[in-house]
Amino acid sequence: MTRVDGRTADQLRPVTMTPGFMPNAEGSCLVEFGDTKVICTATIEPSVPRWMMGRGTGWLTAEYSMLPRSTSERVQREVNKGRPSGRTQEIQRLIGRSLRAVADMEAMGERTVWLDCDVLQADGGTRTASITGAYVATALAFDLLIERGEMTKSPLIDSVSAISVGIIDGTPCTDLNYAEDSTAQVDMNVVMTGAGKLVEVQGTAEHGAFERDELDVMLDLATKAIVELTARQEEVIGSARTK
Repeated sequence: MTRVDGRTADQLRPVTMTPGFMPNAEGSCLVEFGDTKVICTATIEPSVPRWMMGRGTGWLTAEYSMLPRSTSERVQREVNKGRPSGRTQEIQRLIGRSLRAVADMEAMGERTVWLDCDVLQADGGTRTASITGAYVATALAFDLLIERGEMTKSPLIDSVSAISVGIIDGTPCTDLNYAEDSTAQVDMNVVMTGAGKLVEVQGTAEHGAFERDELDVMLDLATKAIVELTARQEEVIGSARTK
């Protein structure tokens, strides 16, 4: 099928990752999936939450937010509501789980990695873009600690990235933009490591139900996309290391 933006069913939107976008952070990346743009920063603190003290292990957690005009209408800042929305909490936890899946917490020592993912512009797939960019930011942050002599090697044991897939007009497709996501019969987010292991699969039939073989096709599409994203991550991190 030909999609609204001219892509084929298995084609990603143009993906750009700009490392070091926020120079004050230990690690950062501006990630762009088409018109979705997210700033991801990694901050490393030499301490852990009180409930983890004395265990000799680290912690990694995330915060996520959308800027007021990241969408077609102004989004109210959640700080004015007194607490994050259920959607925000869900996405924050997903980002944190995804990065913890590829980190050796004992190798981190008693350090906390704060991942901040701020959506500048939303056109579908903000959580998957956040995970993909957050990995780059985290890898660069650990590289900085190694450069400073505070670590001997990175505690990351694999890479991780994420992609949305879904069924549009009966056809499984990769990397849904907002127009597609809002009308899709099935919407799914897949988080996967560079080695091809699944971290999380979030799939919902928005209209009716879908078949098992359609699930398999969507997972195959997601795997193909993750291979492409992993290669892009490696290229970006490698180029940043040589500067």
